[in-house]
Amino acid sequence: MKYDQWASPWGEVLAVVSDQGLVALGFQQGAQPLTIETHWQRCPQALQSVRTQFEEYAQGRRHQFDLPLDMRGTAFQQQVWQALMTIPYGETCAYSDIAERIGRPKSVRAVGAANGRNPVAVVVPCHRVIGKDGSLTGYAGGVELKLALLDHECGK
Repeated sequence: MKYDQWASPWGEVLAVVSDQGLVALGFQQGAQPLTIETHWQRCPQALQSVRTQFEEYAQGRRHQFDLPLDMRGTAFQQQVWQALMTIPYGETCAYSDIAERIGRPKSVRAVGAANGRNPVAVVVPCHRVIGKDGSLTGYAGGVELKLALLDHECGK
C-alpha cells in the first residue's frame, strides 16, 4: 500500500492506494482520522492522479472523479457505495432514497451505517446524503465539513 498526504481547503487529506486502486481517502481532522500503517510506503508519485483530481474538485473544475477504486467492504456496503456515486454534483438525497435505489427500502439505518463506513470521502460522495427532513446528519469529518463540501458544490 502506498499513501500520501496534502493540505486542502478543508484540512489535511490522507489517501491510500493499492495496485488495484484507491483504498481510502479521508480528512485527518475528523472524528475518524486514518492511521498510517507501518507497512505503507509514502509515495506521492503513486497518488499523483488522486491528488490532481482532488485538487481539481477543490478548485471547482471537477465534478466527478475518474479513478480506479479498491474499496473494501461487505456486499451491502459496496451496493450502497455504488449508489452514492450516482448522486449528481451539487445535489443531495436522503438515506431513504439510497435504500430505495438499492431495492432495500426498509434498510435505511443500514444504509446510514454503510454510508458512515465509506472509505473514500468526496470521491464517493457520502457528504451528499442528508436526512429526509433536510437535516445534515453525521459525517466522519464532522457536520461542519459536510456543510462546507455541500456549499462548495453549490457555489457558496
